[in-house]
Amino acid sequence: MSKYSGIKANPSRERMYSLIRSPLITEKSTVISEHNQVCFRVPVEATKPEIRAAVEGLFDVKVTAVNTILQKGKTKRFRGRPGKRSDVKKAIVTLADGDSIDVTTGV
Repeated sequence: MSKYSGIKANPSRERMYSLIRSPLITEKSTVISEHNQVCFRVPVEATKPEIRAAVEGLFDVKVTAVNTILQKGKTKRFRGRPGKRSDVKKAIVTLADGDSIDVTTGV
């Protein structure tokens, strides 16, 4: 049982749209789509219950699990000067059997 299972998050419709920034279309996300999972880019401060509520509210599907990945920004050089890429958070959402999300179309 997840530690988030008892927490209810009811974000507003506007907050739902800001939580799900964009779907990630990569080779890895294509492979996990075979296992009924979808990958989204989300804000760094987003929580798992909020992401679950946003996906269920926007796409009318049942979410069974949410896994998040916080990718720290790399230090790179821009025009000879050191700079830093911003941190990125990804959410891998597992859908219930029979549900699917077509990420090629808009919401």
